[in-house]
Amino acid sequence: MARRGKSRHRKVRSRRPTIQGTLRVLRPGQARVDTSEGTFAVARRGLREGMNGDEVLVSLVPMHGHHGDPVAYVQGVVHRANTGFVGTYDLVDPLGVVSPLDGRLGHDFFVLPEDASAAEKGVVAGDVVRVRIVEYPTRASAGVVTIEQRLGSSDGLDMGVEGVIASHGLSTEFPASALDEAEHVSARVGEAMQTAAARRDMRDVACVTIDPTDARDFDDAVGARRDGAGFELDVHIADVTHYLSSGCSMDLEAQRRTCSVYLVDRVLPMLPERLSNDVCSLRPNEDRLAVTVRMRLDARGEVRSAEAFPSAIRSRARLTYGEVDAYLDGGRSTESDDGAMPAELGRMLELLDHIAQLRLKVRERRGAVDFLTTESKVTLDEKGRPTDIVVRRRTRATSLVEEAMLLANESVARMLCDADVATAYRVHERPSPEDLKECVPQLQELGLLREVGVDRLVAGDPTALQEVLRAARGTSGEVLANSLLLRAQKRALYLPHNDGHYALGARAYCHFTSPIRRYPDVLVHRALKRLLAGDEPDRKGEQTLPQLCRTCSEQERVADLAARDSQNLKMAEYYGERIGERYSGVVVSCERYGLFVRLDDTGAEGLLPSRELGYERKWYPGKHVAVKIAGADPARGRIDFALA
Repeated sequence: MARRGKSRHRKVRSRRPTIQGTLRVLRPGQARVDTSEGTFAVARRGLREGMNGDEVLVSLVPMHGHHGDPVAYVQGVVHRANTGFVGTYDLVDPLGVVSPLDGRLGHDFFVLPEDASAAEKGVVAGDVVRVRIVEYPTRASAGVVTIEQRLGSSDGLDMGVEGVIASHGLSTEFPASALDEAEHVSARVGEAMQTAAARRDMRDVACVTIDPTDARDFDDAVGARRDGAGFELDVHIADVTHYLSSGCSMDLEAQRRTCSVYLVDRVLPMLPERLSNDVCSLRPNEDRLAVTVRMRLDARGEVRSAEAFPSAIRSRARLTYGEVDAYLDGGRSTESDDGAMPAELGRMLELLDHIAQLRLKVRERRGAVDFLTTESKVTLDEKGRPTDIVVRRRTRATSLVEEAMLLANESVARMLCDADVATAYRVHERPSPEDLKECVPQLQELGLLREVGVDRLVAGDPTALQEVLRAARGTSGEVLANSLLLRAQKRALYLPHNDGHYALGARAYCHFTSPIRRYPDVLVHRALKRLLAGDEPDRKGEQTLPQLCRTCSEQERVADLAARDSQNLKMAEYYGERIGERYSGVVVSCERYGLFVRLDDTGAEGLLPSRELGYERKWYPGKHVAVKIAGADPARGRIDFALA
């Protein structure tokens, strides 16, 4: 009787109305489905034959004994998102078994005995392979794959990073057609100068590139000079769209990737290296095509005028942030044989530094919220083992470049917006009162709201946020205050129309300065060139622009998560070799199961479990604490602390 009752229950469930949505597997055992009626958690056994990214039909079932949102059960797959994956091969005679590196796929797949792909590719047990799905798993049968490529031995690959690449669906190789197109591209600056009357020859005007030491693609150069009582600032950006025709194989692949991905041990570029590191890269003492934005500023740093035009430039030097900081702080650069900065470039750097300080004040006056940002990077040896963690902080050199790029982006956005041109604008909305309200108790605990009205803060008044950050500067709560308010911000998006940028205090903003590594910048370059040439709007392109903007926003988030995951796993590996060592840190959040602590010297975060805390002390965000490394799980990018 019980079995018949159970069977009846299953039949009733299967006849429930279904709705269509996109399946998102967050981690093994945890998934959600995004539908037109909202987002719903998938029941623990409700994933069934569904796989991450699939378009599925789900039924919604109330949770037993609960009055909250129902949970989803997958009833069928409408469209499969995954046609293949990367995994490790094993042999369970007579079958081959491939286990996906992306744990979210949730199934092992078989290679059938009659499939000779393993032997043809020279694959043996333990190898990492790329496979194509032949049959998808169902509730009654396992999935079947065939091997398309042997990537290498698991002993010879960094399986942690390979897992990150697989988990986020990142591309590591370009289509042959895109690579073939790239090989036939050459700079041909002289030819471009002869055929385009509007292109200005700027090769005799001094400019330099300033980048991190490990940079390989240089997509921006800067130069400045005095202009009466004010200044003239030039920002030159690699003219990628001169070589990247709309609709070509390279362009279609760039649309699919939308951005370069910067992992802990490698870069997965948006464009083939022939373009990104060679033809389009503004390498020193080589003629290169660019799009230049020339801005004239008054003595206070306010913009008097701005113009944009295609150009040809020749960078005087490839400088690093360290070299520029050393010079500005009174040290010496290695630019010439005796270690001194050439006088002409030195004067220009001092002028660029002065302009940057003026622009910081301009942005503060208009309500820009300037968050304290740091970036932790793990240094690896030639075998991929972590050797150090370097924290990159804002310096005079990074500010010099950042302020010039912000101003160029804003100037181009204003030109396009004023002309009512549709393109990929960078939009940042005001944070919601609810999100800001969640920051109030912790900011009060830190004593940072004594002079700031809570109502002003919750309303998103940018001057209130400025005052809180100013009050936190130099205190033990500085990092936490910045983290709290930054977390309360909405994520900036690409949209086909301009809605302004809250954090920058800009009425119009776009991304223009990195077309080598971001596809929205490519779209902006094309729109700007049409405007400058007086061409008709690209009506066909405008129809696909909303979807392109959505894709770019989504892929930017994927790239950020992948970069963070790859850094975290190497951080965990680094601290896994330092069990028992002591460090100082600050509590950044308090959870039911413990405290998350950020280490002062590297910014690495880990968990101090509740069982380690005892009952004698009061814990709160912003409290300093001494911890020791208790354990690490590199596969999950997790570090565990104990009280020191």
